[in-house]
Amino acid sequence: MQKLINMRGFLKILVLVFVLSGFNSCKETHKDLEEKRSDIKKEVTAKEILGNPEYLAISYGGYRQDSRDIQPTVEELKDDMRILSAMGIKIVRTYNVQLAQASNLLKAISELKQEDAEFEMYVMLGAWIDCKNAWTGETPDHEVESEQNEGEIARAVALVKQYPDLVKVLAVGNEAMIKWATSYYVQPKVILKWVVHLQELKSSGELPADLWITSSDDFASWGGGDPEYHTEDLAKLVHAVDYISFHTYPYHNTHYNPQFWWVSEEESQSSDKDKIDAAMFRAIEFAKSQYKAVSDYVKSLGEEKPIHIGETGWATISNGHYGPNGSKATDELKEALYYQHIREWTNASGISCFYFEAFDEPWKDSHNKKGSENHFGLFTVDGQAKYALWDLVDQGIFEGLTRNGNTITKTYNGDREALMLDVLVPPTKEEHAVVLQ
Repeated sequence: MQKLINMRGFLKILVLVFVLSGFNSCKETHKDLEEKRSDIKKEVTAKEILGNPEYLAISYGGYRQDSRDIQPTVEELKDDMRILSAMGIKIVRTYNVQLAQASNLLKAISELKQEDAEFEMYVMLGAWIDCKNAWTGETPDHEVESEQNEGEIARAVALVKQYPDLVKVLAVGNEAMIKWATSYYVQPKVILKWVVHLQELKSSGELPADLWITSSDDFASWGGGDPEYHTEDLAKLVHAVDYISFHTYPYHNTHYNPQFWWVSEEESQSSDKDKIDAAMFRAIEFAKSQYKAVSDYVKSLGEEKPIHIGETGWATISNGHYGPNGSKATDELKEALYYQHIREWTNASGISCFYFEAFDEPWKDSHNKKGSENHFGLFTVDGQAKYALWDLVDQGIFEGLTRNGNTITKTYNGDREALMLDVLVPPTKEEHAVVLQ
């Protein structure tokens, strides 16, 4: 009997050990699952996104008509985000919050995330900044800011609070300090005022601490050009922002500053392909030189701020300065080469590039359909992929996706020979001189 009792006790202990072992095993499994869920739910910050080639960036408007009075709908914005996501874009840049586009874009992305937990897209939200009398017909006063700026900043702050998981960067102004923007530019003190205000909201906990604040402006405005921009207020602004967002446009410089663009005497006997390849290589080197100029200025102030590209791009149609009667810089082949080169350089260098831009926007020069400003997109308005993206169409990444009800197809019906008929060889220095007369 005693042996039987001892045996029963032993069996009870054995069962208890087994149960506890299983419980601990289940507990560990549960813990592992919780950690995995935590990883899935983890939100990346601007610091983790910017400079990360796995988070490609692009500038985005989404306007389909020749007037911004006709806003893209939420469903149209969702179509565009699906297209951009398919090609690896994970952060888009907007320009103002005066109209419904920005708030609707955030709503569209939020809905896409609800529909698909794996969908990932973030936003660099822009707040537009003007000087007094901008766009009014009266003489702009570049020493005084517009009374509209306060409301614009307030709207931007409200959107950040509403979508803290989506808005990772807030930019104060777009090309708002560059003096060639004669209709609206402001002095750096205005941008500084609002950047400091937003940084204070972060410090007080009213805005997320990991939200990055910047201003997106021309390379010269960030000290990379004429020394007239090297002011005390600009130096203070460099110290105040979380990073520098600068713009570089070799495309526009094929007319205004074309030293890198014309075909040299040594290249005159080269093939047309080699002439174009050499010119596009120099265009990228020109962009790199502007990056370095900004970097050198920032370092001269004792700062080591990250520097990323807020805008750069290449148009595909122009009947003006950059077309057949101008610098001959404009066609889909050159856009494709520029896009390829700029992505290769920035991805390898840890630089984010908000390439300008995703889709053509006909409102930008609504009175001139062939104006270059309408044709910087990698896609046409109707959703045709330009030459830069033909290989992605071949890979089938856009299957099942549409824009304006159209499936994503290639421009020129995919006929490269037809495309090449529109490709222009850069001029010689002498030919360029005649154009500029």
